[in-house]
Amino acid sequence: MKNETESTITPADIRAALSQVKDPDLGVDIVKLGFVQDIRIDGEDVSFAIQLTTPACPVRDQLKEDARRAILSLQGVTNVEVELTSKVRGSQSEQQGALLPLVKNVIPIASGKGGVGKSTVSANLAVALAQLGARVGLLDADVYGPTIPTIMGATAPPTAENGTIVPVIRYGVKIVSMGFFVPKGEATIWRGPMLSKVIDKFLGGVEWGELDYLLVDLPPGTGDVQLSLCQKIPLTGAAVVSTPQDLAFNVAEKAIFMFTKLRTPILGLVENMSGFECRHCGEREEIFGSGGARRFAAASGVPFLGEIPLSTDIRTTSDEGAPIVQSMPESLSARAFVRVAENLAAQVSTLNMGGVSSDRPEIAEITQLSEHRVQILWKDGHESVYTSFALRTGCRCALCVDEISGNQRLREESISKGVHPRSIDPVGRYAISFRWSDGHSTGIYTFEHLRELCPCPICADNATL
Repeated sequence: MKNETESTITPADIRAALSQVKDPDLGVDIVKLGFVQDIRIDGEDVSFAIQLTTPACPVRDQLKEDARRAILSLQGVTNVEVELTSKVRGSQSEQQGALLPLVKNVIPIASGKGGVGKSTVSANLAVALAQLGARVGLLDADVYGPTIPTIMGATAPPTAENGTIVPVIRYGVKIVSMGFFVPKGEATIWRGPMLSKVIDKFLGGVEWGELDYLLVDLPPGTGDVQLSLCQKIPLTGAAVVSTPQDLAFNVAEKAIFMFTKLRTPILGLVENMSGFECRHCGEREEIFGSGGARRFAAASGVPFLGEIPLSTDIRTTSDEGAPIVQSMPESLSARAFVRVAENLAAQVSTLNMGGVSSDRPEIAEITQLSEHRVQILWKDGHESVYTSFALRTGCRCALCVDEISGNQRLREESISKGVHPRSIDPVGRYAISFRWSDGHSTGIYTFEHLRELCPCPICADNATL
């Protein structure tokens, strides 16, 4: 067994350095949050673990890199090993514990109207969370039109043990659906009391086991199923799916109002069918418009979780029972679902940990004015207009900035003046990611960093103080 070499570095030094690393969701340092564990020091070698609040953390790599840099800045340290672990926090209560004692978070996926792809979104988010390492269940509560068994390719019905339903497991996700119990082609014609009994059975009469997230695919609208679910169990929060056009958001707003009235937090909005990108020429066409969810979220103060494109592959893989996240994981559509899943998990963690710090800059709206100009309106009323080139060369990812010294690796002359964003995506409520025309996509721009990059005279003067 290797003997530990004496070192001048102490665990207190390690914690002091890591106290400069903040969780971007919460705005609090990782030491104060209790994330730093198992510190080991062997001469010039240091190792420790960071216990995240979800395996689906969208900035896990960034946190790991920031922590490594913080420790490598200490004199006498030459090697750092950081292990990322996770422990999902739950929104438990006595009422929830009675029905779902081992389920940490129950998250309904809702829509104001039908036809917006809510079930497809639910299925792909469930698979994405499972792939990222979470324990996930998917309850198809759309009793009038259950489609989850088809989308997930679950053909065999659940089994029963001692009067309890044992969920079907598909792609690492536990599934229960009314579609397993209603003969194909038969209509479900039930009134409120029967629907309430079904919800009771699907919650308390299913062997869900230990779950980090139970996603509930709701029927469209604001009817009996939604009311029963909200009354029977405290929900962590709801995600609302809509297509981009204004009409859809007028209806989606009713779903948001219903959850707010029933004291269920809104975790965020998902814009589905957001633009069609031709697989042959790469041109993008906004068939239903785009950016409606982002604008609505900014105006209403609701988090924006991301955009899902209108894609033939999403439809065909759903029809074939192999969600695109599972069957085509490297596709742009699959990656869009994963980003939404990460943002959803981040919102759950933020809520369960007590919310975000209020002393940070927040974006009200971000707009791509043209290929080469991006505008940000801040909630404090400030306006920033950036060139795409300035944003691209301002990237702080490990490819662009040396992780040990912090010196710039990226040479500005290597970047084309015509570089521009192909997509702009939220990362939780604290950062933006860009997919650039030169193929670069690994940078995460925190709101603080974007504010620092603001080229206006006021911000430039503040930066020199």
